[in-house]
Amino acid sequence: MSKDSSLKLDGIEDGALVAVAMSGGVDSSVTAALMVEAGYQVVGITLQLYDHGQMVNKKGACCAGQDIYDARTVADRFGFPHYVLDYENVFRQGVIDDFVESYLQGETPVPCIRCNQRVKFKDLLATARDLNAKALITGHYVRRIEGETNPELHQAIDPNRDQSYFLFTTTQEQLDYLRFPLGGMPKLETREHARRLGLSVADKPDSQDICFVPSGGYASVVEKYRPGALDPGEIVHMDGRVLGQHTGIINYTIGQRRGLGISSADPLFVVQLDPEARRVIVGPHAALAKPTIWVREVNWLCDKTIFESGLKASVKIRSTQDPIPATIYQRGPHLAEVLFETPEYGVANGQACVFFDGTQVLGGGWITSAPV
Repeated sequence: MSKDSSLKLDGIEDGALVAVAMSGGVDSSVTAALMVEAGYQVVGITLQLYDHGQMVNKKGACCAGQDIYDARTVADRFGFPHYVLDYENVFRQGVIDDFVESYLQGETPVPCIRCNQRVKFKDLLATARDLNAKALITGHYVRRIEGETNPELHQAIDPNRDQSYFLFTTTQEQLDYLRFPLGGMPKLETREHARRLGLSVADKPDSQDICFVPSGGYASVVEKYRPGALDPGEIVHMDGRVLGQHTGIINYTIGQRRGLGISSADPLFVVQLDPEARRVIVGPHAALAKPTIWVREVNWLCDKTIFESGLKASVKIRSTQDPIPATIYQRGPHLAEVLFETPEYGVANGQACVFFDGTQVLGGGWITSAPV
């Protein structure tokens, strides 16, 4: 099999041992195959995140039955070792429990980011190092570019596949060790590689939902782990009027208009969730406007001192939106204040806010209430 010099890894010598994170999907499968083709010694690692029997045929679930089989099939096809590590308890504690608690607090969590932060990059990196691999390779659509002083994290060239929003928690130390071969190619090219390489997963669909909520019914997941999460309460107008009853605040999100089950002469939106009083608070669209937000647990991927006096940059508060102009201020070691150029609407605590300078990820954190 010929070597593909275009996919040589920065700073990794020819023939070196590298570990590839394999979820069983087309992206990680192509990544592993291309590393073999480029002449590296490959070892594949898959984290089993669910009970094997429960998830074997569950559509949309990754890192379980069928996906583990698909990853192993690729490893057998290209002749490299493949390890499956049981991380069900770690995933439950670090991702699912956090997801549930966040919803109970009236927040809008992003569990895929927590999974990368607390499970995949944390433990996969440790395992790769234990195997004496020179790098951990993943199939994420994001680019690692050598900067003047340190490697930088950049958006993928394919804007429709870019995953930089979900990787803002990557630390500088982790970025030194990680490589992302697919960040420089469009998804269509990845599929073409899969067919060229004869991979059985070439036409496997991408997962769309939260992996442990493949049906999209997150409320039932929260109720399963925290009975009582769907207890009823009041829907209250900002002016104090009780307008109706709800069937659990976890069924509502900031900015929601449809499905409130109340009548009003003017359009009303969910503007606040009060979990302690079990109240859903509604008001006019103007009440959703946020000129400023606070961001906690900030991971800085650049010199954070440049934010002390405010830095004009751009931010994303949703994975699907284009970056919007804002000024970012460092207010503490891991705290930032973000001033939007124009107010944003439907901003919820628990969402991620990621900072950009062009394509470069400068850092990011979690939207929170103003510090007292």
